[in-house]
Amino acid sequence: MNFSNFFISRPIFATVLAIILTLVGTMAMRILPIEQYPSVVPPTVSVQAQFPGADAETVAQTVAAPLAEAINGVEDMLYMTSNSADNGIMSLSVAFNIGTDGDINTINVNNRVQGALSRLPEAVQAQGVRVELRSDSILMLVALTSPSGDYNNVYMQNYATLNILDELRQVPGVGNAEVLGGGEFAMRIWMDPDKLAQYDLTPSEVASAIRAQNTEIPAGNLAATPQSDPRAYTYTITAGGRLSDTADFRNIYLRTNPDGSSLRLEDVARIELGASFYGIDARLNGATMTPIIINQQPGANALATAEAVRSTMEELAVRFPPGLEYVTPYDTTLFIDASVETVLKTFIEAFLIVIVILFIFLQNWRFTVIAMSVVPVSVIGTFAGFYLFDFSINLLTLFALVLSIGIVVDDAILVVENVERVLSEDEDISVRDATIRAMKEVGGPVIATSLIMAAVFVPVAFMGGFTGQIYQQFAITVAISVALSALMALTFTPALSAIFIKHNLHKTKQSAFKRAITTPLRLFDRFFAGFTAVYMWFVKKLVRFWVLALALTVATGIGSYWLYANTPSTLVPETDQGIVLVSVSLPDAASLDRTQDYMADLSAAIEDIPGVQYSSAVAGYDILSSAVNTARGIIFVNMHPWAERDLTANELVGHIMELGASIDGGSAMAFNVPPIMGLSTTGGFTGYLQSFDGASPRELYEASLQIMGAANQHPALNQVFTTFNVNVPSFRAEIDQQKALSYGVALENISSALSNTFGNGFVNFFSYQNRNFQVYLQNEDEFRKTPEDINNVYVRGGNGERIPLSEFVTLERQVGPSVVSRFGVYAGAQFQGGAAPGYSSAQAIEAMDEVVLETLGPNWGMGWTGTAYQEANLGNTAMLAIVFGIMMVFLILAAQYESWSLPLAVLTATPFAFLGGIGGIALRGLDTSVYVQIGMLVVVGLAAKNAILIVEFAELQRKELGKSIREAAITAAELRFRPIVMTSLAFIFGTLPLALATGASDVSSHHIGTTVAMGMASVAILGSLFIPSFYAMIASVSDWLYRKRHPDHQAEPPALEHDAQ
Repeated sequence: MNFSNFFISRPIFATVLAIILTLVGTMAMRILPIEQYPSVVPPTVSVQAQFPGADAETVAQTVAAPLAEAINGVEDMLYMTSNSADNGIMSLSVAFNIGTDGDINTINVNNRVQGALSRLPEAVQAQGVRVELRSDSILMLVALTSPSGDYNNVYMQNYATLNILDELRQVPGVGNAEVLGGGEFAMRIWMDPDKLAQYDLTPSEVASAIRAQNTEIPAGNLAATPQSDPRAYTYTITAGGRLSDTADFRNIYLRTNPDGSSLRLEDVARIELGASFYGIDARLNGATMTPIIINQQPGANALATAEAVRSTMEELAVRFPPGLEYVTPYDTTLFIDASVETVLKTFIEAFLIVIVILFIFLQNWRFTVIAMSVVPVSVIGTFAGFYLFDFSINLLTLFALVLSIGIVVDDAILVVENVERVLSEDEDISVRDATIRAMKEVGGPVIATSLIMAAVFVPVAFMGGFTGQIYQQFAITVAISVALSALMALTFTPALSAIFIKHNLHKTKQSAFKRAITTPLRLFDRFFAGFTAVYMWFVKKLVRFWVLALALTVATGIGSYWLYANTPSTLVPETDQGIVLVSVSLPDAASLDRTQDYMADLSAAIEDIPGVQYSSAVAGYDILSSAVNTARGIIFVNMHPWAERDLTANELVGHIMELGASIDGGSAMAFNVPPIMGLSTTGGFTGYLQSFDGASPRELYEASLQIMGAANQHPALNQVFTTFNVNVPSFRAEIDQQKALSYGVALENISSALSNTFGNGFVNFFSYQNRNFQVYLQNEDEFRKTPEDINNVYVRGGNGERIPLSEFVTLERQVGPSVVSRFGVYAGAQFQGGAAPGYSSAQAIEAMDEVVLETLGPNWGMGWTGTAYQEANLGNTAMLAIVFGIMMVFLILAAQYESWSLPLAVLTATPFAFLGGIGGIALRGLDTSVYVQIGMLVVVGLAAKNAILIVEFAELQRKELGKSIREAAITAAELRFRPIVMTSLAFIFGTLPLALATGASDVSSHHIGTTVAMGMASVAILGSLFIPSFYAMIASVSDWLYRKRHPDHQAEPPALEHDAQ
């Protein structure tokens, strides 16, 4: 080819091109973000509101429902969930299509929220509704601790708020940093009802006095314009402002008398600088801690961000007061770092294995070096493509690069092997002329095979959604590396061949050392010659008995499809990430102290398990419903590095489940973290049972119990449970409005009195350390323990007398939900569960849908979220990708051969690729997953690539040497068998480190490595046998049809009539 001749004549030019590609790739590699997966998590917008003192049902009806109705249907929305808790907090999340702009989504949601504000209670509007783009991807957890016990949790939480959070939020790559559980400073006014009665005061009057004296007053100016007689100066008048410390609040006047005496706030209440929230308690290995959650910014370099956070904390720690320390008990980048390290180790192993395979076949170190020289150029140059396509360095792209080692070397092997063959056939030809002749023969196949590998992945580039993002980065990585390898095979490889290959090197006298090395290689050649003879015997038989070949191929295709359809499937396989989550449950309405005691015992037992490094327990927070609940808790269990432990995450989950059952007072459910952080809260599936007829909470709960019972009887389901419960004990304040009004008591004063005594009665704000914090009014703890304490609460009547609330308010015991969830605009009961052993997550999701339909009928359904949503909506995306990939291969080949029939011969290798790939997965007991589907695409391209080598050379034999179709097929099979086996073995052994990987991300490696290794083995063993037969059959039929249409054309008779020789 003229193109290659240019570089053969200008080897320095070819070398410079290779060096430039390597340098550009190296520079791009240094600035690319590193993460576990590409951006496959749907952008999520969070809406938060607070209705102080309201119960869960009230919040759900008055806050969550209006907001959900307003937001529902916003552009690009996937699904929407909300949780309304007994502490008055409503949290609503809206998930959007992957790839949409999160900022635009936030604006769209905020516009809907603003339109619904007027429908919300005034107390909610006063607190404000917060709308923000939320990153669910927790990067790490930093914990402040006080080993000496000098500082309590309130101090540490506020130290973090005032001195750490702002610094962390400025770290590049950090999306957000928050203290888990809040608890920021608040001015707490703890009232004594007896003293209020003594001084004839009510809680509402105390609140009014605080508001009046803790406020900003715009007093105006002196000599401000306009002035009829202008002055030289203008002065601003100040009249006090917000109070700033406890002393100021103690001196708030509640009453003044004519004799000069006065009643102050400190006379009826205890004032302290406390916390705004006391409902969560966090401990690290039994000691008090303040957890700081670090969220990663989408697209940021996870490893660089984590390192920057650690560096920032080291700088801040220098300023810590004595006795305050920090640790990092939860760090997802440890898994990312370990995974990258594992894949890089696999990469090196694959590189070395390919070198050995090539040397065994080529038996010449010069040939081996020339062939392997394209690998670093193609692989490193691919990083420049990452930069252009805005990709990251992640598990998918790294897996693709490992597979590329065995792929990119193919083209160089084809060139080098053909140069060697030309030199061996013509002893008088020069190395340069041999290289030119060899490039003339293989230039077409190099381009064709590269186009085929790229064509397989072209349809993937146009796929959207979750699987589209997964496929794209892997597929385009392979396509870029293959394109670069083809470029190197046409430029750099022939240039090196013309310079470094020596003529008749095998005839030169060898030293004893070289003879010792080459003796095993000669034995290998003898073995391979015998193996080739056996191969050719089968090829000749199949070429002759083409009907048998056709029948076997059809049977292979049918068997492959059946095996694929009956192999369990999952979206992304769960893997040991070194982290286990534990959800703790106590009887509903259990106190925080009781939950702390149970969690302390459980956490201590977990810490004693070999392999556990940290146990971070947070009592009062339910991670499953993302709501505050004193009867719930979460434990983050961090394990030692993979090389330092024998215990796996799955084994630890089993141990913790046993421990939870052995400790009295509560229960514990342990989970693996989700395979893709941020997509779900835990492993397994999450869904919401919902009634389309608007069932009441009680009806929804009864339906949930039916589903839970039926689901746990289903063989495909395991540990299915619901977090929804309407039997949480509580009290309801029954107000006799007629009687209250007859006393002249305003109804809003009754609500205010209840809130200011039994709840966190919000008053206003105060200023402290250049920030604004809230002021709360509440009774001392001894006056809010029992229902009878309502007798100590008073309101002011119309005649000015104090009237006890018990005159017209009674506390009635009731049961109800502590958390009310919604999925979309319907009330929903949240379910968690997983697949039973031997079943896949896809089967579990399908089983849940079946259970709901069979148990409750068509008016009920499951709304899926997170990983389950993506899997439930996956459809036949994988099959479409494979079908369209095959179509692209067919079209490219049709254009190359100017024939609609010959490409069919190439595609006949596809069934054998499927058989090997899915057969390997089934034999190892693995599920089909996204990785398996990606591997199938790779194997389809490689199968076509091998088939092209035979078909291309067969066509060359026919057109240039005038051989019959059958002779051409047999000759091509014999000539191409050695390079096909060589390239196939190089690829297979190059991917074995993936198939047999251990350590972080090993399960994912097994899925993709097994698929491509076994698929390629099947193609090399079986495909190579059948392709010559199908070429002969299809070419003969094509010629026969041509003669039928053109009777005067003198073409050779169909080869099917001849015997194979």
